[in-house]
Amino acid sequence: MKKSLFLAVAMLVSGGASASTEHYVLRDGNHVHHLKITKIGEDVSVTTDIDFEPNSGEQGGKACSASISDDAKQVSANELVVKKQIPSEAHYCTLSIHLSADGAKIDQSEECGYFAAGICHFDSDGKELVRVK
Repeated sequence: MKKSLFLAVAMLVSGGASASTEHYVLRDGNHVHHLKITKIGEDVSVTTDIDFEPNSGEQGGKACSASISDDAKQVSANELVVKKQIPSEAHYCTLSIHLSADGAKIDQSEECGYFAAGICHFDSDGKELVRVK
């Protein structure tokens, strides 16, 4: 709470810091992907969450949900990379986020299965999450 209040006051005082938040959503049958990108000055943070209910072709699949939130590195004007360390291990889940004017696509590394098991996955399967305006 104190950190949030301090950040809000600092932004008001600085005047030079800019902040923005963008939301992206993809509904694919019973699968829902949500992506939130927050930029404060040069700092970028990403939160992505998924809620999956089995689609008709996923017999035996169980409902699941997962989320990842961490700082992102801007590797180009249209690409962000998030690396989330798996607790107590030297492995990382890597999400590559490719931005366009109206959406975003997400690619995930194999290690992301630690955070999302079963039918759940953060990868958008080549489909674009639509930017909410």
